Amino acid sequence: MKINKTLSYYNENADTFVQGTVHVDMWKNQQKFSGRLKKGSYILDLGCGSGRDTKYFLQQGYCVDAVDGSEKLCRLASDYTGIEVKHMLFQELKEADKYDGIWACSSILHLPAAELADVMGKMAAALKAHGIVYTSFKYGVFAGERNGRYFTDMTEEKFAEFIKDVDELAVEEQWTTWDARPERGDEKWLNLILRKQ
Repeated sequence: MKINKTLSYYNENADTFVQGTVHVDMWKNQQKFSGRLKKGSYILDLGCGSGRDTKYFLQQGYCVDAVDGSEKLCRLASDYTGIEVKHMLFQELKEADKYDGIWACSSILHLPAAELADVMGKMAAALKAHGIVYTSFKYGVFAGERNGRYFTDMTEEKFAEFIKDVDELAVEEQWTTWDARPERGDEKWLNLILRKQ
């Protein structure tokens, strides 16, 4: 139910969302992720939104699959990236041992904690041995609806407690950043690199 409302938000506000995010500079985070991958590695952009990061990774020579739960964002991201963006919910991820890395930037934070743990397990299954995940959450302990979407926020302590239930993944690095969008500069984010065990 919560997720459907979130998807409705993105379908209804897709154009505005793309305009506000497609040119945001994520280079430092992209580098922390891609610096752990070999050239030509296979990446899943899970919840690709505007397609900004998919396009960057394609330009760097990586193989990329991109998916999103919003049909409208899939269309816009397909046009922007030049590849077909698959319409898929996080819960529908069924790949096994396929990806070297999964990029889940500001995406899986829309899942309630119980569903988040299940999806993290699916992400681990989709990774090759010792594969990595990049993900990010708004910084805090809030969980619930905010601005028409569902959010699960995380702090270092809250995530450490949460990840105990996901045996296959462990935190390799974590850091905080301020939102890169000019009008959101006071919003803090928790960024994580997770490694498949």
